[in-house]
Amino acid sequence: MSTQGSAREDWKKRKELEEARKAGTAPAETDEDGKDINPHIPQYISEAPWYVSLNRPSLRHQRQQPEKLQEFDAGWYKKGLKDGPVATKFRAGACANCGSMTHKKKDCLERPRKIGAQFSGDNICPDEFLPEKMDHGFDGKRDRWNGYNPEEYQKVIDHHHQIELAKRRLKAEKLQEESKKAVEKDKKERDDAENGEDESSSSDEDIPTTVDKEDSDEEDDDEKYAARMDMPGTKFDSKHRTTIRNLRIREDTAKYLYNLDPNSAHYDPKTRSMRDNPFKNSSREDAFYRGENVYRRTGEVSTMAHQQLFAWEAKDKGLDVHQQADPTKMELLYSDFRKKKENFKKDVKESILDKYGGLEHLDAPPAELLLAQTENYVEYSRTGHVVKGQEKAVTKSKYEEDICINNHTSVYGSYWEGGQWGYACCHSLIKMSYCTGEEGKIAARSRHAQMKAVLAEKQRTLVEMHMAKREKEESEKKKKKKSKKNKRKHSESDSEDEAARSAAKLKKAIKDEELRKLEVERVMAIDERKRPYNSMHADSGKEPTEEEIEAYHRTKTHADDPMANFINAV
Repeated sequence: MSTQGSAREDWKKRKELEEARKAGTAPAETDEDGKDINPHIPQYISEAPWYVSLNRPSLRHQRQQPEKLQEFDAGWYKKGLKDGPVATKFRAGACANCGSMTHKKKDCLERPRKIGAQFSGDNICPDEFLPEKMDHGFDGKRDRWNGYNPEEYQKVIDHHHQIELAKRRLKAEKLQEESKKAVEKDKKERDDAENGEDESSSSDEDIPTTVDKEDSDEEDDDEKYAARMDMPGTKFDSKHRTTIRNLRIREDTAKYLYNLDPNSAHYDPKTRSMRDNPFKNSSREDAFYRGENVYRRTGEVSTMAHQQLFAWEAKDKGLDVHQQADPTKMELLYSDFRKKKENFKKDVKESILDKYGGLEHLDAPPAELLLAQTENYVEYSRTGHVVKGQEKAVTKSKYEEDICINNHTSVYGSYWEGGQWGYACCHSLIKMSYCTGEEGKIAARSRHAQMKAVLAEKQRTLVEMHMAKREKEESEKKKKKKSKKNKRKHSESDSEDEAARSAAKLKKAIKDEELRKLEVERVMAIDERKRPYNSMHADSGKEPTEEEIEAYHRTKTHADDPMANFINAV
């Protein structure tokens, strides 16, 4: 009894100590390495199995055992040719083409020789490293940099370093040339000033310096913007220091998504162009995209159109000029024509002013200043409201208002139905949907009718549903009975006709069979020597019909029949 009590007391103490360790009031257990054991670990994990002899608390049985750890190779396959002296004579078993011992002639990658190394013994190729069997782990097999020599990248670094040095050298040479030109320019200006020459003669000398300055500024801009090559929609070419703009930034909306109406502007996917305005039939007056035909009237397009018109008019007057065949000549002639035309207009204007006067009236202030003031009278009350006159236009809010998207003519929330908001123009309850107009309203009404029918169907009682099912089954049964009755009438009439025809055929066959039997009896009564030729042979070789077989069986006399002797007697 005392043993059981002591065991119970020990169990209670262990339990209290375990609770104290979990609460943090007692220190945690330590393993053989001095590490704390988490008291919240379950017992089936912390206790070692019976076949592991551990004299103290430990979690070593849960860790990977050192004797079971698998060692993997850390190296990589050797590549290239073996170091050392190359063979001078052909060796037995070597490649017949190049003389290497590591492969055969069919696997040789050398150019096929006219006379192989097997017979010539010249230019024996060195041996390659054969791949050894290496045991790599999971990560070692998938390491993309395993076997990579970092020293090979030093060539790339040296190449870029040489490029940078060449750029600095060119820039220094250019700066020296600019400084020399500036010194020469100053010297020339001083000489011109001393000689009393006009400063206009040196204006032409300034052009190269300014051009060089502009070139240096452009290079600085290129270097400045080259650092921003991670901008969306751009691609940086490090060799030429240029930034290439892609066709479209991927964050922008594609052109074919501006207007989803199939009858709107046509989009050509091959050239990625939409020439017509996709918002032409909509109420959006401030459309940010109006088609690519708008750009055909901007820039130098109008200049090219005027040049083409000039070429046509010049050709009609006998001047041989073409815009595409000889553009330089075309440009010179057109510029000369424009100068003459402007000079002519200027001369005409000056001649009119000299004759009639009125030059002082042409120096009037611009129309914007003349029309800046107005005579409109506006009278306000004490509260600030307009009493008389036109009220001043209200400043628009900084937030966008009354903007209809996706071809809608009303905003989302202008329609309410069944606890949902929608668009009043098409009765659509889906936000950001495309407007369908009157067709959408018709579809919404049909949807409501279908929903009402479904609700009415669901609201029917079980008795009504059962009665409707019975009526349907009875109607189907009546249709089946009617079809069966019609089939039976046709079959009865057909069967009666068939029976009458078969009875007539059978009667005729029985009569023929009786005549045949009489003929047989007559022939059998004649002496064999006096019978006609082929008298015992059948009349024909055709197959007997069903009626003939039936007549034969009916008229056949059975020897075992007790009434057979009375047939002829009767």
